[in-house]
Amino acid sequence: MPQVAVKPGVNMTERFDCHHCNESLYGKKYILKEENPHCIACFEELYANTCEECGTPIGCDCKDLSYKDRHWHEGCFHCSRCGSSLVDKPFAAKEEQLLCTDCYSNEYSSKCQECKKTIMPGTRKMEYKGSSWHETCFTCQRCQQPIGTKSFIPKENQNFCVPCYEKQYALQCVQCKKPITTGGVTYREQPWHKECFVCTACKKQLSGQRFTARDEFPYCLTCFCDLYAKKCAGCTNPISGLGGTKYISFEERQWHNDCFNCKKCSLSLVGRGFLTERDDILCPDCGKDI
Repeated sequence: MPQVAVKPGVNMTERFDCHHCNESLYGKKYILKEENPHCIACFEELYANTCEECGTPIGCDCKDLSYKDRHWHEGCFHCSRCGSSLVDKPFAAKEEQLLCTDCYSNEYSSKCQECKKTIMPGTRKMEYKGSSWHETCFTCQRCQQPIGTKSFIPKENQNFCVPCYEKQYALQCVQCKKPITTGGVTYREQPWHKECFVCTACKKQLSGQRFTARDEFPYCLTCFCDLYAKKCAGCTNPISGLGGTKYISFEERQWHNDCFNCKKCSLSLVGRGFLTERDDILCPDCGKDI
């Protein structure tokens, strides 16, 4: 605030001047800036803020209203749309313009998808895919409880909390009877959780893997071969018959194509005549002496 230049204990013959213009301050109002006295004119010229609205300095006798390093006279601090004073009132800023809450809401605020009313500045709102709701209007379609920050599932332009969605729409896993909310596997037109669709024998997950079935029960290829596939009479490994695997069958014995060879000379007997000696198969040349 301006002060009258009266310095106790100072002789009137001692000079007391403006730090900028050197004019005497005795009997005049002055302002201290960094402990240096300035006359009112010099202080306003050097340090007064310029009003954003009228472009003139904000003098010492005026109230200086500021917002984000910008300054206004009290009478210049008004809404840029309707002109109403913003002094001691809530306001919003848009593209460096100050607006009262009514003007801002009418021009820029989003409308609530549910109640169709304006969502006022400073009010908490929920947004999803370009739509907005008042926090209290963003509710589950089924139970009508506010969803808030909880997880939800949209369906046909409606939003559901997870428990309600599961009750109304989610398929139930054939194995565990619990709802399938994401992903899942369909086998024989029935739904399964991925983690529930496993090999009947080893319980390994089958989702994304090759598998086969026996008596409608799914098996991974390894377990199916170990349990049900016939064994090759040559190498004793399983003959799966899956994926077009070729094999030879003779008198209740089977061989992989690559294993159907003469016991003595190892000649392939696929498509050829052969002889048997006990459990061995022989080409006609090797079997001449039996």
